Amino acid sequence: MAMQTFTMTPARLGKYKGDLIKRAVPKECLGRAGRHLNRSLPKNSSDTYVGRRFLPHGATSTNANTQNRFFVDGTGDRGNTYANQHLVAEGVTPQPDSITPVDFTVVINQYAILYGFTDKMFHLYEDQIPEEMVKLVGERMGLVNEMILYGALRACTNVYFGGTGTTIATVNGGITLGLLRKVTKNLQANHAMPVNSMLGASAKYNTEAVEDGYTIVCHTNAEPDIRDLPGFTEAVKYASGTPMPNEIGKVERMRFITSPDLPELQDAGAAIGVTNLISTSGSNIDVYPMIVFGESAWSQLAVRGLKAVDPTYIAPGTKSPSDPFGQRGLAGTIWWKAAVVENHGWMALVHVGLKNLA
Repeated sequence: MAMQTFTMTPARLGKYKGDLIKRAVPKECLGRAGRHLNRSLPKNSSDTYVGRRFLPHGATSTNANTQNRFFVDGTGDRGNTYANQHLVAEGVTPQPDSITPVDFTVVINQYAILYGFTDKMFHLYEDQIPEEMVKLVGERMGLVNEMILYGALRACTNVYFGGTGTTIATVNGGITLGLLRKVTKNLQANHAMPVNSMLGASAKYNTEAVEDGYTIVCHTNAEPDIRDLPGFTEAVKYASGTPMPNEIGKVERMRFITSPDLPELQDAGAAIGVTNLISTSGSNIDVYPMIVFGESAWSQLAVRGLKAVDPTYIAPGTKSPSDPFGQRGLAGTIWWKAAVVENHGWMALVHVGLKNLA
């Protein structure tokens, strides 16, 4: 195993944990935008968390839309019909309704980062923990967390496609105001509440208030296309409210957050043709997922009773059968992480191509 040559002292371990968090948080655009489940997984129970919510009266469990709407599609005065269903006759007890539960599950996993270093630097130099090591561990942890969330949220079943596409393979258009309005119209019909808070920059998952809006998280490559949308307002020009980290601006009720760490689907769309959209190979369109969500659409999960982030340090000089002379040391961190979509109707996954500016 290739060993890197830098040292870490136990006295620095506490500060090391704080520094890791500071380095990790800026990498987590999704991590700060999604809420943290207070209903944490109890220790020694299972690796699977089962959550439950209940459908509104009149809703059905058919799909993401019907699960959130009081009225079913139909003709006539549906509002008046719904109100009349609740009329009571004098002296007559109404029949009780039943409530319909919808369960969601998530399996929590353990993740780790571990670096090795030799005794040479430990014995010959008096350096404290190198800033580069803290930077690498922290940023890597933030990136791993972001990919965990990115994978979980791309399981959303409320999907949209650019152009005339009906699947990822047929995406042939980019970001348009019409497409985004179609998405927000759907979220509003599903009673999705705008996001009004974000996670604070600490390991305690405290929240900070932000201006209401539906959040859209996407790749930084989408920024030029977003800025070209009619009515775009830069975050620095907001008259009131606090911009989220990495927020570039808003259009109507949509707030845009960008990250360079959300991988596109290279060459996954339709033939490039005359679309002038980005393509890695020059043959098919690169598809960029955009994650749109309202308040409480999805959550992150921790394990109650266990540390959110647990750094480790083993100094050189610790002898063992695998290291009989104590020549090697180890430093890193281990943590638990999971994410789950709680309500598919309160979020959406939009697949688009982006303009080729070359």
